[in-house]
Amino acid sequence: MRNFTGEQASSCVMPVRVPGSCIRSVRFRRFQASAALSALVIGLVLLGVPAQTLSAAPAQQPYESASLPVKLGPIDDLVFARLQQLHIEPARPCSDAVFVRRAFLDVIGRLPTPAEAREFIQNSAPAKRDALIDQLLARDEFADYWAMKWSDLLRVKAEYPINLWPNAAQAYHRWIRSSLHEGKPFNQFARELLVANGSNFRVGPVNFYRALQSKDATSIAQSVALIFMGARTEHWPADRVAGLAGFFNQVGYKSTSEWKEEIVYWDPGKAPPTGTAPARFPDGTLATLPVGRDPRAVFADWLLAPDNPWFARAFANRVWSWLLGRGIVQEPDDFRADNPPVNPELLTYLEHEVTRSGHDLRQLFRVILNSQTYQLSCVPNSGHPEAAANFAAYPLRRLEAEVLIDAINDITGTTEKYSSAIPEPYTFIPDEARAVELPDGSITSSFLEMFGRPPRDSGLASERNNHTTAGQRLHLLNSSHIRRKLEQGPRLAELLRGRPREVTDRLFLAILSRFPTDEERALVSERLKSGRGNSRDAALDLAWALINTAEFLHRH
Repeated sequence: MRNFTGEQASSCVMPVRVPGSCIRSVRFRRFQASAALSALVIGLVLLGVPAQTLSAAPAQQPYESASLPVKLGPIDDLVFARLQQLHIEPARPCSDAVFVRRAFLDVIGRLPTPAEAREFIQNSAPAKRDALIDQLLARDEFADYWAMKWSDLLRVKAEYPINLWPNAAQAYHRWIRSSLHEGKPFNQFARELLVANGSNFRVGPVNFYRALQSKDATSIAQSVALIFMGARTEHWPADRVAGLAGFFNQVGYKSTSEWKEEIVYWDPGKAPPTGTAPARFPDGTLATLPVGRDPRAVFADWLLAPDNPWFARAFANRVWSWLLGRGIVQEPDDFRADNPPVNPELLTYLEHEVTRSGHDLRQLFRVILNSQTYQLSCVPNSGHPEAAANFAAYPLRRLEAEVLIDAINDITGTTEKYSSAIPEPYTFIPDEARAVELPDGSITSSFLEMFGRPPRDSGLASERNNHTTAGQRLHLLNSSHIRRKLEQGPRLAELLRGRPREVTDRLFLAILSRFPTDEERALVSERLKSGRGNSRDAALDLAWALINTAEFLHRH
């Protein structure tokens, strides 16, 4: 067998079946465990069911369904029309087992429990995918996970170089999470950030003006363009940057008697620096700034106007990139004339959906998640060089560091220690806290650092590093950290109790969110005949091997 070498997971063509493995293809061989682990998965010792008792079970295809893709709405009309123009065949729809895992990870950032995965897979209701999407969007974990994603962009971090300090970072994160939890429209979310005034310890959104490496008007303008318009001002003419900065020349800062507290406010008496350009909107229009009105509010009115595409377009593209692995404009924060959308009609449709729904984040999720495009398998049917950019298959992506350690903790029933050594006062988090819930980018662990958690220094989406490294592989394979979780985890110990076939099912459901295939069952049973060791050790080996497979480590 070929091994998973650590190269970036890629698309594939011509899927073929290899005994004892998942779907393979000419290029899809990367989507499997290392050679040693593949052999271990094939040869694990589990006392139990004779191979002949498995023959009556139907063969399973773990990743794709047998049906052909069917257009489910306007998104599919636009995506499939583009694929047809390029003579690209879309992938088949994903299987139910893949969908339940994918939806849980993409919507709430956690794996389904074995019971949740089993219930969904065995449910025969025709609209069960729609129902699952609605259930996940209503769960509290939705706000936890997406607060983490927005905190990356908004630089929620106490320590250098952002220096919000712990009280302010926690207030900022609390405001972001509560906004998501209550379903605050995203144009209102943006407006509250743009026009915020008050104490950084008490008014969470004012930290938007403090989470910067420099507080001058130009730096504020760069952050505003990046976050709300998906644009990097280094690609802009100097006069456009200066015009945008003109709306933020009167942002004032003053300290209080409280240590590290700072008041952010509109200071109408603050004179702009000599030679400062007048405020001008990014479309080139000179702004009229009424006396007695905060210039930031004038800019917010322009940015969030229903007929202004800048905000809705960038917002829709970000959400699409989070769910489909890449933006219609890629990178999602690099809108510019020489980086056009790969499917302009699709971006326009999503932009209109944002405004039509009243900037409802959950509704935008619902529209995308219910599309056939989102529900395609990760096994492509085309080797065309433009297939990935045009969303012909769901892209393989390694789990984020926070999601990965939470998944391992959920499977084993263990916890993790997170803390921040600096700045003062030191911050410690209860052991039962989940990594996606951490309110401050300075609160971390060696695992999160190793697996590419972003430093939250720039607000760029590319700060997060989800590439697999040799150090990560060795940690999962050989570290005492992971071994202790497997050997001592109370939840995993519960999964290991029972008859071998039940144990096998529970482990596959807990770790891969699917039942083992007939081939996998037969190979485990076959290995049993020549193997040695007790059933618990063998089951622990199986759990260890499955956690090290690329199938577990990746969204697929």
